[in-house]
Amino acid sequence: MRLVISLVLTSLLWASPGYAASGLVSVDVALGDVSINKVPFLMAADNGIYERNGLDIHQFVTPNAAEVARNSGVIVPPETVREDIDSAPIAVGGGSPTICRAVHTGGIDRVVLATQEGIVKSHIIGAPSIRRIEDVRGKRLGYSSTGTVTHVGLLSFARHMGWDPGTDIILVDRSNTIGAITGGRVDATMASAMLVALAPEAGLNDVVDLEQFNMPLAGSGVMAERAWLAANRDIAARFVKSAVEAVALMKQDRAAFDASLTKWFNITDAVTQTRMYAVVMDFPNKPYPSVEGISAMMEIYDSPQMRAHTAEEFYDSSFIETLDESGFLDALYE
Repeated sequence: MRLVISLVLTSLLWASPGYAASGLVSVDVALGDVSINKVPFLMAADNGIYERNGLDIHQFVTPNAAEVARNSGVIVPPETVREDIDSAPIAVGGGSPTICRAVHTGGIDRVVLATQEGIVKSHIIGAPSIRRIEDVRGKRLGYSSTGTVTHVGLLSFARHMGWDPGTDIILVDRSNTIGAITGGRVDATMASAMLVALAPEAGLNDVVDLEQFNMPLAGSGVMAERAWLAANRDIAARFVKSAVEAVALMKQDRAAFDASLTKWFNITDAVTQTRMYAVVMDFPNKPYPSVEGISAMMEIYDSPQMRAHTAEEFYDSSFIETLDESGFLDALYE
């Protein structure tokens, strides 16, 4: 059954008018930050998944993202770092910050095609003196920048706790790194799975897992520039298909996961790799766009500009729906 579905989908992709029979379709992809959410896409490159779907993918992170990662002990290969990644037609990153920037500052207008992180899954890691959630109150909390997933997460957390940002907690931007805590810039910070895995070596505490609060988020996922998407839906479909195949591989092949961590992030410590792999099963098998997360972001960043839009403008669930209704997503895990 899996083979039949795969052949049908593959035949549809090869019949797409944008495909050149003599070669692969070359596409640049902006990976944004350095986190575990990007590992499936690195694995897709390492294990021939993109090529099998007719794609020649070039994936990049920004110099700032590479520097942030370096401050937490993760080294990114220099050939994957590029300044102008906003020009990439496909991006892998947070839907909330992308939409917020597009509405308020004229950022790239992208449509969410898939969401891997539909609720806030970040942890708060803190200095040795911070052990409980109550210890966070009155402290300096780090995040990356306004509108980002870490910012949305902190504002959602403050709302859940009934705390006032600026009074009950002090938010400090550009401080979502281990170095920001150990260097004394903040007392605690929002942390992805990668930082949570690295925190014990730095003597930091995993204070609270925010996933327990079930706060909606349009977090990390696949997005495409709106005008490009209208003209290249077949290519977008291939990329989304590659993404779900890579997540399935990640869940089923620990060795391949470790190999990509080593190759792309220079994370070779077995204990750290194991800590990171512990969250792999949280990736959804069917990553539909997080409509609740988009709506929550629009409420958090309410403004006249935001009120001029509806949540439906910012996502397209048809790519995941097609794979789901065909049985392809279920077949990946049989």
